[in-house]
Amino acid sequence: MAAARLWRLRRPLAAAFSSGTAARPGQPSPPEKLTVRSQAGGIRNIILSNPRKRNALSLSMLQALKEDLLHDVKSKDLRVIIISAEGPVFCSGHDLKELASEDDVKHHSQVFEICAEVMTLIQKLPVPVIAKVNGLATAAGCQLVASCDIAVVSEKSQFATPGVNIGLFCSTPAVALGRSLPRKVALEMLFTGEPLSAQEALMHGLVSKVVPEDKLEEETMKISHKICESSKSVLALGKATFYRQIAQDLDTAYKMTTQVMVDNLTLRDGQEGIEAFIQKRKPVWSHSQDEKK
Repeated sequence: MAAARLWRLRRPLAAAFSSGTAARPGQPSPPEKLTVRSQAGGIRNIILSNPRKRNALSLSMLQALKEDLLHDVKSKDLRVIIISAEGPVFCSGHDLKELASEDDVKHHSQVFEICAEVMTLIQKLPVPVIAKVNGLATAAGCQLVASCDIAVVSEKSQFATPGVNIGLFCSTPAVALGRSLPRKVALEMLFTGEPLSAQEALMHGLVSKVVPEDKLEEETMKISHKICESSKSVLALGKATFYRQIAQDLDTAYKMTTQVMVDNLTLRDGQEGIEAFIQKRKPVWSHSQDEKK
């Protein structure tokens, strides 16, 4: 019974992972990648690598980001993902040249649909995703920051949704902003296009930490290494449960999370952690979803 309940909770993750990125026979080859992906010690770094275009979320960039997020995501070796960027702009949002033609409705729909898919995918992944921001994040770039689980930013970073100023209201970024910021703060950003400073973003809850630029890497890695000390299976369960309960009313949320706590205790790593604490030793995690025999 516990295994069945855990599977139902994780089922959205399984659905997300089933979206393959390889081209089918007869389809054109995937577009040139605009990101750089590396991994070491359980930490995956994904770098938006098109500074000449201000790391705009073009269709090709979104496809590359999706592929990097999903790559071997079930591996026990993957524990946390960091998204950062080259250049002074973290991400300027959508590539407006792709949206210039009023006749290409199909392409426009594809761009916005895959963007929404990537943003929701981040919260469905079984590992924490950290935005490491050192610069300007606007429109869908601000949406990307708001969609990540944690955001560590430099003091010079700024965040804005200026679409209203060019006649394209930031309606999809508003989904993430409205779930990260107080309503009136989000609406002021959306109605005026004026940026939030890093400290304002911290004060209102859009980001987790603000640090000097020369400490950004150190602080991000400090958080990442701390995450790597925990069980992947327990973190995956906890993350999925957090996002599920946040959309529920109070009574439903407590009922659901009470059962998840009980189910958590059936996991091998749930029992290992408690036994290690009692025995005053360091836990040896299996990182598996297996139940304790």
